[in-house]
Amino acid sequence: MKIAVAKDGTNVSGHFGHCEGFQVFEVVDGKIQNDEFLVNPGHKPGFLPKFLSEQGTSVIIVGGMGASAQTLFRQNDIDVIVGVTGSVAGAINAYNEGRLVSTNSVCKEHAHHDSCGNH
Repeated sequence: MKIAVAKDGTNVSGHFGHCEGFQVFEVVDGKIQNDEFLVNPGHKPGFLPKFLSEQGTSVIIVGGMGASAQTLFRQNDIDVIVGVTGSVAGAINAYNEGRLVSTNSVCKEHAHHDSCGNH
């Protein structure tokens, strides 16, 4: 299973489309086998869900994401976990331990840095 964490620096990004990139972890039986960094190829409507699906991603972890993006990820068979804050390492460890739960929050406005309620 591949799990992508939208990141800025060492932290989970507040919004997937504007993140610097995705740390993609290959996880087998709850243990990280490999990971790689994918630079964000750009925020174009509908592009990132397909892009990450083509990379074999099964889960996206992020701070905030709009409703249409969440729908597109699910249509590409990628589970969406939103409302995550803190370090990338903490997020992937919590996921692997079964402690990471999505808040199911939806970003509605992206004109301001903290518009997703997460920065």
